[in-house]
Amino acid sequence: MTCRILTLQNEQEWPKAAQWLQGRSNPGDGVENAVRDILAAVRDKGDEALVDFTRRFDCPDFAPPLRVSEQEIARAAASVSVESREQISGAAANIRAFHEAQLEKSWFLTRPDGSILGQRVLPVDAVGLYVPGGQGGNTPLVSSLLMNAIPAQVAGVPRLAVCTPPRKDGSVNPHILAAAHLLDIDEVYRVGGAWSIAALAYGTQSLPPVDVIAGPGNIYVTTAKRLVQGTVGIDMIAGPSEVLVLADSSANVSWIAADMLSQAEHDPLASAICVTDDPRLAESLQQELDNQYVSLPRAQIAGRSLMDWGAIVVVPNLSVAVAVANRVAPEHLEICTRDPWAVLPHIRHAGAVFMGQHSPEAVGDYYAGPNHVLPTLGTARFSSALSVQTFCKKTSIVAASSAFLLQNAPAIAALARLEGLEAHARSVEARRHK
Repeated sequence: MTCRILTLQNEQEWPKAAQWLQGRSNPGDGVENAVRDILAAVRDKGDEALVDFTRRFDCPDFAPPLRVSEQEIARAAASVSVESREQISGAAANIRAFHEAQLEKSWFLTRPDGSILGQRVLPVDAVGLYVPGGQGGNTPLVSSLLMNAIPAQVAGVPRLAVCTPPRKDGSVNPHILAAAHLLDIDEVYRVGGAWSIAALAYGTQSLPPVDVIAGPGNIYVTTAKRLVQGTVGIDMIAGPSEVLVLADSSANVSWIAADMLSQAEHDPLASAICVTDDPRLAESLQQELDNQYVSLPRAQIAGRSLMDWGAIVVVPNLSVAVAVANRVAPEHLEICTRDPWAVLPHIRHAGAVFMGQHSPEAVGDYYAGPNHVLPTLGTARFSSALSVQTFCKKTSIVAASSAFLLQNAPAIAALARLEGLEAHARSVEARRHK
């Protein structure tokens, strides 16, 4: 494996140089028709379809019930080591503290004429959380549960329903159940895939529907979320993960290589890019990547990712490097320069920014506190990380005074008639005459 090196003179050269990346947003998986069939089956057959799909794809001998009992959740939590429980608890505390700072309050304004205007912020009634199984349940994605559940809890959502694929023996990995137990979540279902998204959206005999669905998944899960959006709210349509590292000559090449590989091992479609103004760093980094990846357990995935979608980009100065980063609008942006705080004001587009050489992306993925559910594929230009607001809705409040109505009725009626809505105009004018 050798990661490509590109040389640019200015940011305008980036779109042409980056044409190789276009395939990441359209990997050619023709799954939409299959997912539509899955959604229809669950909508029509409910639990029967969930059991059938689970037997076909996850657990051949699967038998109801779909819901994990509270006793099983408690037993699983007790079976996990004290050390693991403490690590999960520490991460949860950091995540909760960060998201509590995001809470918005309802507010009201009083006008001189006595009118009251405001905005009421309320949580949705129910949230569905998808937690991927992770290699047949052998690599439990505990962080996904923490990052999705805790903001919903901070928002005040009264009901959280977790769906996760069962292992071959029909059980759920105890670490996932331990995390649920720590968070006081007792509604966990042994069901995954696109069929679980259908169940959360439409409801079945065993699984009542929810209002918002959040959580990562494969292309089938992601497509299902896209297709049910509108019936329910969703967190976002996430694509393959990505990191961009801004580096100058002060950067530690070994650390940058490790950070790029931490992204590359996710998925063959993951992208890891370093943009630097130091040609010598670029050459050293290319060699360091080759040296490090071979010893990884997921070396094949990481190597394929870097070869297909990775790059080391050499630019004339940091200003051009920042401009390229803003064009990419990466999910994760690491600033590994002498003075990262001097660079930060110039960053316009990134899902999350990691400042300095002691802030690798993995710190944010698991433990720092900010959410790791982030916009991908350039959508950081217009969207944000998952947050408490994902699970809230805002209602406008209008309490107009009679003085406001009388003073403004002519203007309101005129605007209504301009739009051809006579009844609107008359509904205001009727109130001018007692």
